[in-house]
Amino acid sequence: MALLDMVAAERRGFADLIDSLTPAQLNTPSLCGAWTVKEVAAHLIAPFATPPRWFLPLILRSRFSLHRANAELARMIARRPAAELAAELRRNERNPFVPPVVGLYGQLTDLQVHGQDVRRPLGLPHQLDPAHARVSLDFLVSRRSVAFGPRRPRRGLRFAATDLEWARGDGPEVRGSAEALMMALTGRPVVLPELTGDGADTFRARAARREAGPGASGPA
Repeated sequence: MALLDMVAAERRGFADLIDSLTPAQLNTPSLCGAWTVKEVAAHLIAPFATPPRWFLPLILRSRFSLHRANAELARMIARRPAAELAAELRRNERNPFVPPVVGLYGQLTDLQVHGQDVRRPLGLPHQLDPAHARVSLDFLVSRRSVAFGPRRPRRGLRFAATDLEWARGDGPEVRGSAEALMMALTGRPVVLPELTGDGADTFRARAARREAGPGASGPA
């Protein structure tokens, strides 16, 4: 399956999810920093829904912090009705927007991780597509995933999925479902207790130091 086909399928799936939620569910805090479920959806359409004239004022108000600008942008877009956010995702399901460095691999991974950022707090079960999960796991243990978190927590460890045939790295093994590994590698501490293997404690300790570090905050 072509990478853009995978991205399109994940965008459609996220749009369907947003359409199915109640106002209370949309206002539920997600696993992604201080964002609500609806603000996560807004973040995912930001590349398509942001007028160019917004960028300079946002950057200036955020004191040139891309992280703060990104967070404020999501909150601004989230003022739109949820149905509009879902429709925007569908209209752009095959939009070939390619972020710097991470490319479409980053888009695919962002969609899957943010999908779980939303579903887990809402108690909604979801099985990741195995083909999509493999691509994103390969990406997350590569050098190209720099925007998704530092490499140090995973250095010298081997990661192995328990629900599909995938393993990468050398050293003590960290095992978990594909979803748990993906969430752990992108800095979601809620999944850390789900990891097993003789490298799991090392990874958890490193992840805890990352969370406690200066300026640490939940990834978006």
